[in-house]
Amino acid sequence: MVDEAFDFAGCLKRVRERDQAASRQLVNELYPQVIRIVRSHLPRRIAEEDLAQDIFLKMFTRLDQYQGNVPFPHWVSRIAVTTCIDQLRAQKRRPEFRWADLPEEQAEILDHVLSDEREALPGDALAARELVQKLLDQLKPDDRLVIQLLDLEQKTLVEISELTGWNQTLIKVRAFRARRKLQKLFQELQQQEKS
Repeated sequence: MVDEAFDFAGCLKRVRERDQAASRQLVNELYPQVIRIVRSHLPRRIAEEDLAQDIFLKMFTRLDQYQGNVPFPHWVSRIAVTTCIDQLRAQKRRPEFRWADLPEEQAEILDHVLSDEREALPGDALAARELVQKLLDQLKPDDRLVIQLLDLEQKTLVEISELTGWNQTLIKVRAFRARRKLQKLFQELQQQEKS
């Protein structure tokens, strides 16, 4: 919690005069507040210390924008929340799919497919289906749709064209690109498994 007795105005004045000790004091005073915000909004696969460091970097680079209309800890809180939300949005736009994210049974299925060492078990079909769905979820909606219709539902190009309004050439191109993307995702999972 931020100490109410801490002299933010005096500390900020010294920070603006490039006093390194005052900068450290300011970070030490605000760290508990910032780390609490980071932990409550933490995007997956982002180290909380890295995100806290980004927040403090933004705080120092934007210090000239602080007008004093709100208490300084509130201003820093806003930077922290905005930074976390920006990270979450970036992850949503570019989701990363990793071997470590797979449940154990899906990792075993993938390992089986890659090594072809053991017999398929009855429960493998469900785990394989879930794995395929996770891979498909990494595709753009149109690419996912064309793979779903063409490869999983075994519809003809004519049927897909009637359903989507796309011409057959576009369907073929989308399917080709989507398959390459799936292959790339699968290869990335293989590389992660080996490392």
